[in-house]
Formats: sequence, structure tokens, C-alpha cells
Amino acid sequence: MKALHTARVAAVLTVGVLALTACGTDNAVTPGAGGTSAGSGASVTGTLTGTGATSISAAMDAWKAGFESANAGATVQYSPEGSGAGRKALIAGAVQFAGSDAYMKDAELASAKAKCGPDGAIDVPWYISPIAVAFNVPGVKDLKLDAGTVAKIFRGEIKNWNDPAIKASNPSAALPDLAITPVHRSDNSGTTENFTDYLAQAAKSVWTGAKSGDWPSALPGENAKGTSGVVKTVAETAGAVTYADDSAITGNLGKAELKVGDAYVPVTAEAAAKAVDQAKPVAGRSASDLSLKLDRTTTVAGAYPAVLVSYGVFCAHYPDAKTVDLVKAFGNFVVSDAGQKAAADAAKSAPLSAALAAKAKASIDSITVAK
Repeated sequence: MKALHTARVAAVLTVGVLALTACGTDNAVTPGAGGTSAGSGASVTGTLTGTGATSISAAMDAWKAGFESANAGATVQYSPEGSGAGRKALIAGAVQFAGSDAYMKDAELASAKAKCGPDGAIDVPWYISPIAVAFNVPGVKDLKLDAGTVAKIFRGEIKNWNDPAIKASNPSAALPDLAITPVHRSDNSGTTENFTDYLAQAAKSVWTGAKSGDWPSALPGENAKGTSGVVKTVAETAGAVTYADDSAITGNLGKAELKVGDAYVPVTAEAAAKAVDQAKPVAGRSASDLSLKLDRTTTVAGAYPAVLVSYGVFCAHYPDAKTVDLVKAFGNFVVSDAGQKAAADAAKSAPLSAALAAKAKASIDSITVAK
């Protein structure tokens, strides 16, 4: 499996390098001289390469289909290798965009300047989705959990499903005497970073570590690669529990309602969007970077705090107008009403608000040819 994964990454990076080095001839546009066709609505042609978050796989398939339908000569290649891998590939100049469930760190933004020019890279929100706490407990489909209990489950401090802490908020559930098996991501993951951020903020007396895209190695449990990997492991393991993008949870698994204030909030796109409405811009970023700091401790009624905002990570500058046009055309399609509806239909995601979509479009339109 390791050899297969290495081969897949190598293939993506090779394709990306070829696309970047050949972009002067491969990404023809109509018209193309000024790098403005993306804004004028003209179709584009060429191959756009990206890699990154696995959580957006269903949405990306819908985006690719819609974009390629509107641009008959265009192809989007995307390999879901994880958010961390996507950011590394963009920094290395191996792909033209990354998908990431976590915004670029300051050090990554600095490193991106080598390939993306003096303004580095920008983070543009394009996908909002709740992270489900999904479980496989025979006979149980509905559970209510507070953040502290969730943190203790994933730390291995609550070991059985009939533990008093779980019973307290689920008095009518037929909880079995069944061992809990926490399942986490083995790869660097934006979903992990968002989930650990939720635990670190909402259950800080239990989850004392900082948020991280890498799961704490000292904690017990099983691991699997990618969103599909953890969901598959839980589906095949009685007593297992994981965290994953809601779009990937099958009908055979239960999903917990999370406590917000004095109420429990189920997993819905609308609840995720309400949580994102409370977010603040990350300080110290450029005007074109739309990184958001989420408030996981919100008590706003109906907000679901275990939410991820996935970003399209783009260079602020590309080497030629043809590449700029292709990048901008795809980015603008994704954040458009049509692109957001396609994602919502395919992945149960929450469309960007009108205000955030407008900011995302302005950010994408700021991408220019390197001078």
C-alpha cells in the first residue's frame, strides 16, 4: 500500500510539473492575451492540476463535471492525497492549486513565494461542511454528546459505549456493553486540524493539546488514510467511532448531535453555515487571503461548531496569462451559485453566503501574471 501511495503522489507531482512547465502552450484560451477571459465569461482550454483534501472529493467531482461541460477543451485533474500533501505540492510548484481543509500557515505562505512570486499564495474558501462524529454501535443510530465527552472518547478515557457519561445525555438509548474503538486519520489532514481545534476550544480542560493536522500519536485507537479510509474502518468495526466530512458518512452509521449552549444540534449543512457566520478573518493576512478563524465555543442557537471550511489555495501570481485565465475560470466557477449548488447536491455541503462568495470572487480575480 505504501508503494502504491508513493506512486500516486509521484504521478500527481509529475503531471503537475509537466502542466506548469508546459502551461505556455497547453493552456490556450479564447481570448487569452491579457489574462482576462476568466472575468469575461469566455471559455478556456487546457489542463489544470491540483491535489489535497480528501473531504472535498464528491464536491470536486461535481465541480470538474460542471466546469468541463462549460469549457469543452478544459480538464481538471485532482488527486485527493490529504490537505497537508496538497499544500506541500503547491509550495513545491508541482500543482497549480491545492485543496485544503486548513488555511496555509505563516511559514507555508513564506515558502510559497519561491514558486508563487513575492505575494505568495492565497486561501479562498470554497466549501463548507460539518464534521460528523460517526459511530458504529449496533442498535443505536442517535446519540447526544457534549464536547468533553467526545474528547474523552477520542482520548481513550471513556472506553465503553455504556459509560455513565454517555448514558447521562442519552437515557433512553439502548447502549451496549461494547468497547469503543476510536479511529483517526493516519495522514496529515485538515479535517483532523479542524476537529482537534473544536476539541481544543470546546473541551479545553480535557483536550489540552493544540490543534494539529497530525493526530496525537500517543492516543489509543486505529488509524486509516483519508476520509474514505476512516469511514470504511468504522463501518467494518462494531464499536468504532471517527470524525469525517459529513458527505462521506454512509447510511449504516450513526451521527452524534453536539451540545451547543443548552441544546444539542444535529449535523446539517445549515447548522455548519451558521457556525461559519460567526468566524473572524485571520489577522495579518493579505487583502486577497480569506482565511477564517472559527469560534468553536459559540452558543448561537442551531450552529454546529465541528465544521470545516475547505479552501482553494492558489498562487497570487502565475507565469503567464493563459495559466491565470484557466485558474481564475475554474475558481470562479467553484464559488459561483452554480458551483456551490453542484457541491451541495453532491456532497451535502453548505453554499457560501452571498457576502463570502463575493469576497471569494474578488480574491480569485486578484490573481495576476507574475511581473
